[in-house]
Amino acid sequence: MFSQINGAGLFGLNAFMVTVQASSSPGQPTFDIVGMPDIAVQESKARIRAVLGQLEMKLLNGRITINLAPASVKKIGSMFDLPMIVSLMKLGGVVTADLRDSVFIGELSLDGGLAPVNGALSMVLTAAKSGMKRVFLPKANAKEASVADGIEVYGAEHVTQIIEFLKHGTGLSPEEKYIPHRRTDGHLPDFADVMGQVQAKTAIEVAAAGSHNLLMLGPPGSGKSMLAKRIPSILPEITFAESIETTQIYSVAGEIDPAEPLITERPFRAVSHTASAVGLVGGGSIPRPGEISLAHNGVLFLDELPEFDRRVLEALRQPLENGDIVISRASGSVNYPCDVMLVAAMNPCPCGNFGSPVKKCTCTPQKVTAYLNRISQPVLDRIDIQVEVKPVEYSDLSRRVPQESSAAIAERVQKAVEIQKKRFAGTSIKSNSGITPDIIGEVCKLTPDAEDMLKAAFDKLGLSARAYDRILKVARTCADLAGSEDIQKPHIAQAISFRSLDRKYWNR
Repeated sequence: MFSQINGAGLFGLNAFMVTVQASSSPGQPTFDIVGMPDIAVQESKARIRAVLGQLEMKLLNGRITINLAPASVKKIGSMFDLPMIVSLMKLGGVVTADLRDSVFIGELSLDGGLAPVNGALSMVLTAAKSGMKRVFLPKANAKEASVADGIEVYGAEHVTQIIEFLKHGTGLSPEEKYIPHRRTDGHLPDFADVMGQVQAKTAIEVAAAGSHNLLMLGPPGSGKSMLAKRIPSILPEITFAESIETTQIYSVAGEIDPAEPLITERPFRAVSHTASAVGLVGGGSIPRPGEISLAHNGVLFLDELPEFDRRVLEALRQPLENGDIVISRASGSVNYPCDVMLVAAMNPCPCGNFGSPVKKCTCTPQKVTAYLNRISQPVLDRIDIQVEVKPVEYSDLSRRVPQESSAAIAERVQKAVEIQKKRFAGTSIKSNSGITPDIIGEVCKLTPDAEDMLKAAFDKLGLSARAYDRILKVARTCADLAGSEDIQKPHIAQAISFRSLDRKYWNR
């Protein structure tokens, strides 16, 4: 006797279809699972036995073999429980319906309940692309899976609900397509609360508009963290495609809210300096996404940058440059996207007062140099915008002059982003920070005055080719915010001013 059911597997973000084949033959009762199953899949035998016992179904008579095809691909996780028990029910004649266009995903509890699994959205999207018309999975995953087009999603709390539906067509109905609701602007901290800091606010606006990496340097209490926490309030709206990409990562990581499963706002991930390289870039025996991937299409905020382990910071170099991270293990390689806007904050020295006109620095020159050199040149080169955040003056605090709101800044940012969308339509480039060398001359056209200024700066400051390109990209964003088609002299001047701290503090 033989039966065949469709399931789905997952390795990293890569979902793949799995054919669950069940066969029985006379002989001493045995129950084997083949097809490169891992420990979690092998443990399915105990869960399936317990559930069949609860349902009083004797379906494990004789020699039972379940094959998970393709047999050459390792099967990891508990999402194969449901298709395996359904294949046994079809083998035993409990279920007779035609299930060729259906896929089953889910973990079994010992009482037959269906527990949620990670990565459901990726698996359902793959099932839909493979031509499947229906998917049965745990109720807790149903809302998340319903955003997939072209496939009906049935969420069940217990395996008996699926049996009843397959036998009689009752008990379950397709999940309504989830329509996310954006939260109102009032739930985010507002830049209107920040007194002064005009230069820092301008730098943050340019960074948000072009998705440029940003470094804020200043003494303790100057407002670096406060400014960073308000960045989400001015970020451009996330597109539906970006939302799906980000949700898939959160689903694999098990960080989905079942009530509101779709990520509708750009992520903001604040990471402690105690984070390990694995925590930041991802890893583990079964590679899971790190903080840089969880910040995909959003912001990765590293406070107290020099306090991070140097090896951890160096691990960011390739992901920041390429927008993705490849994690290789003996079981295979996983590719996670990590197109992020890096925002970093740091003090200028261990005591924090180096260069302060108000407080005296107690650090020796050697200590200051050693502290600053914890940030390597390659890491510093990948930061487009550097800005000094000085303590707010008493006059700014005492006058309480109304400050520009986040809503006003966000409107300008969104307009600049729309310009970039039109500019890069039909390409893989999302923002000015991603402009490639082959088109930089075409999209970053300078007026004669602007070109003269950039040439003078290049010769005087001894800029590298990388710094030259980054100045052009930042200047392009400054021009977009001003609504200018060509890059003009003020835009170049502003972009150059954002590259001055490495020479002031690092003497590079």
